[in-house]
Amino acid sequence: MQSQKIVHFLLFVAFFSVGAGALGGAALCDDLILYWRNEQLVRDAHLSLDRLRSLNDEYDALLKELQDDPNLLRRIAPATLGTLPEDQNAVYPRARARELAVARRALMDESGQRTDGAAIPKWLQRCSEPRHRMALFLAGAGLVLISLVFFTPKADVSEG
Repeated sequence: MQSQKIVHFLLFVAFFSVGAGALGGAALCDDLILYWRNEQLVRDAHLSLDRLRSLNDEYDALLKELQDDPNLLRRIAPATLGTLPEDQNAVYPRARARELAVARRALMDESGQRTDGAAIPKWLQRCSEPRHRMALFLAGAGLVLISLVFFTPKADVSEG
């Protein structure tokens, strides 16, 4: 008799837990999707901040080098500003706008690939569809009802 009560209790806990989880998932599906989207936005913002910090560090290092070596500005000005070099024997690379655009796109694609892993999970997308959501709600409600009807402890009725 004691083992039967333990089995009834374990079945009640299992059915009720799964049913309550399904009901909660169906009811909170929109909030879960909103949570995943917000997490994605926060990750993107952190990546942008990290990128901006690294650019600031690079510019600070460049400014420090410019302050330490005033001749550096004369050497890099023709390459960066596109002016004619003062030294006729110097060779400076000339990048076209198209080449710079391709390089910029390649760098942006590389930084964009790091955030693809945090998309909304497929199971959550499927659960958010109205027919799946309704089925999940009904299945959860059915499991809760089954657990309450069949596996709750029975009151001892004494005749008397």
